[in-house]
Amino acid sequence: MGAVRSSRRLMRWSVGISAMVLAFLLAPVSPAHAADGSGIPVPADSLPAKGNGGLSAADRDFVIKVRLAGLWEIPAGNMAQEKSDDPRVVNIGKSISAQHVVLDQLDRDVAKKLAIELPNKPNGDQQYWLSEMKSANATTFDQIFIDRLRAAHGKIFPAIATIRSSTRNDLVRQLAQQANQFVMTHMTLLESSGIVDYGALPTAPAPVIPGQGPVPVDGNMLAAAHSNTGVPGVNTTVILLVLAAALVAGVITTMRIFRAR
Repeated sequence: MGAVRSSRRLMRWSVGISAMVLAFLLAPVSPAHAADGSGIPVPADSLPAKGNGGLSAADRDFVIKVRLAGLWEIPAGNMAQEKSDDPRVVNIGKSISAQHVVLDQLDRDVAKKLAIELPNKPNGDQQYWLSEMKSANATTFDQIFIDRLRAAHGKIFPAIATIRSSTRNDLVRQLAQQANQFVMTHMTLLESSGIVDYGALPTAPAPVIPGQGPVPVDGNMLAAAHSNTGVPGVNTTVILLVLAAALVAGVITTMRIFRAR
């Protein structure tokens, strides 16, 4: 009787320890979720943003362009809600318009702290795109709306990456981080319409030397990618999952041995 109780205690202990270890192993690969559930893609304020660091002409131009984006995409999104007969396009317009209101406020806050003068109306190209949408009927509006916004986001996307990786100013760095989240979200929303004319979008320039194109990869990057495992091509997540599976299998085997006894 005592042996049976001991075996049961051992099994419970084994299962409990295994569950804790399994949870520990899987924790690093669990996806993060937004804390507020608002759906607005603003990342956590984990970057220092006190206005420290030099401000370049490119930084100023970036802050101005974020403002310009909101000045035409907010009314464009509002028009989509009024003129489109496609519920997908209506929802896309609603989301983009609402999110640009948030981004515009973030941008204006940064501009105020850095004494950057912002425009109050869209530029010439943006005004033309808005006039196209205003003149379009229910049949032609959706394609114009989706294509104009998708093309614009495709142009600003790499520009944001350049500022994020090169700016010396921490306020601009944080704004670029936030803008990147918005632009990626908006590109995905626009593409979810299913009507993006990808053939009309500009292509990336061909690399002068093969392997050294828009996304250069050097030895240091490769070394950093493999530093966690020390084995090229082996993903840390895969190793953790294999270890977890082996642990579970070991527990099951132990339980079967004690039951047999």
